Amino acid sequence: MEGKVIGPGPYRATKLWNETIRLFRGGMPLRRHWAQFRCHDWSFTGSEAVDYLHELLRRNGNFGPEVTRYQTLQLLRKFLKAHVIEDIKGRHGTENFEDNGQLYRFPTLSPLKSFPARPLLKDSGDLPRLIRWDDYEELSRSGNVAPQRSGVMTSDLWNKRHSVAIGDVHECKLIRRRISVKQVDHIWKSMTAAHLQRALGLVSLDGVLNPAHVSGKHIAHNASSVNKSGVVVLENKAEDMPYWVVSAMRCLASWPNGSDSRQQVYPGFERDVLRTVGDYFQRLKEPLLTFHLYEVFVNILSLLRDREVATEALQVSCLLLPPPNRRHLQLLLRFMARVCLNPQLPPLNDSICTRTLMVQMFSHCVLGSGDEMDLDELLATKLVTFMMEHHDAIFLVPAKLRRQVEEHLSHLKRAQIKYAGSDTDFSASPAFCKQICKAEPEEQKVVGTQMPLNELLEGLIADKELPAKDKRKRLKQFQRSYPDVYQKRFPTEESKAAVIPEKTPRFKPPLSIFSFKKPLQPFQRSWSFRA
Repeated sequence: MEGKVIGPGPYRATKLWNETIRLFRGGMPLRRHWAQFRCHDWSFTGSEAVDYLHELLRRNGNFGPEVTRYQTLQLLRKFLKAHVIEDIKGRHGTENFEDNGQLYRFPTLSPLKSFPARPLLKDSGDLPRLIRWDDYEELSRSGNVAPQRSGVMTSDLWNKRHSVAIGDVHECKLIRRRISVKQVDHIWKSMTAAHLQRALGLVSLDGVLNPAHVSGKHIAHNASSVNKSGVVVLENKAEDMPYWVVSAMRCLASWPNGSDSRQQVYPGFERDVLRTVGDYFQRLKEPLLTFHLYEVFVNILSLLRDREVATEALQVSCLLLPPPNRRHLQLLLRFMARVCLNPQLPPLNDSICTRTLMVQMFSHCVLGSGDEMDLDELLATKLVTFMMEHHDAIFLVPAKLRRQVEEHLSHLKRAQIKYAGSDTDFSASPAFCKQICKAEPEEQKVVGTQMPLNELLEGLIADKELPAKDKRKRLKQFQRSYPDVYQKRFPTEESKAAVIPEKTPRFKPPLSIFSFKKPLQPFQRSWSFRA
């Protein structure tokens, strides 16, 4: 096993494997034993190894008190095959470890596994960024989004942006963004991945989660398409569990009220029903938590000591599951919990309690690695026990994640005023920030506002194609909108008269009393007219 490079999934499982070996080798009591008239120093019997390792695993936070003696024996058999231990004759691999007085010892070579290669991502674009206002196009299949546009504002663009100030109201329009289903899925995927990284307390998801195996469509469906009981509803009914499996689970969970009165109940009937349910889940081609998400859930094992933190991490992780897997897992965990809490149900096994039986029967159907890792059974037992006890909370959508997604979607859907030709996105976040002094904002205000306004005013004055009447009208509008800039350009009437054409007086004929067709009113008779 030394030097074997396996996939990126079992990274933490390999770490736990090495840690378990170190604890076992460092603490296992070694003493002198006699066998066949020979003395063997630094050895131990099979029963002594089972006793010590069983207690070690039960006290370890990564495994817990749910570990059975049989599971410990199975792990020691894997230790013998992997040459972690050997018998006193140096044999390993083909031999079978037994819980008896046979003697074993530790080999001189290191039995630790090398860590699997963790592929480095080419860039930081492994997870999709959030959609912004300038991402109008549909997202491509590869998840790429529209490139960022330059934030440099030219005078022409500034004029178009401020065309309302000079009367060109028709240059702007109101846009109401319509977010496509694909973009909604994209946002759910991006925010869920970021939320998962924070929940796991990791700097990066490299080697833990491959973004190609995350479907935003699955996440959005799991978060929104649920029934009154909180169980996800499938679009394709053919992907659901067979009716006879659901009926069998309901029968044991509600025993004796759940059994069909038409069926004959005989001694051992409930055990046959449980065996029927177990056969269905044990024939699954892949564990319910999938091979791709194995490393994600193994990383959660280190968080189980803090119930709230572990529950939040599981809430986010279970959103990544395909909807059929999420539904089947939720129904299975609910079934296991109800069977364990049913006091009227007869014992389902003569040697172990119902709770231990449920965990042992279904744990490998929930969590497992495609590489057949050595600690799969122990890790699955620990995780499934926690998930069974807190299944009601685990399958809730995190309120913080839902709120963040809804706020971002609301921001994208709101109306925006857009000016013709203004394709620059000024709402994008800056690439970096730096502290400035108090005087700089005033200087930037003058440079960023006064100069374009001056250019706008000069361009309006120099426009020879604009009729004089319209030019005076727009200059008055400019004066009302920006009096400071206008006063600075025309401090006196002479400076104004030098560039603005005078208004040509129109000839008005003298008024005459004979020009009125109607008699003058009383107040008009007091007027004095010139002949």
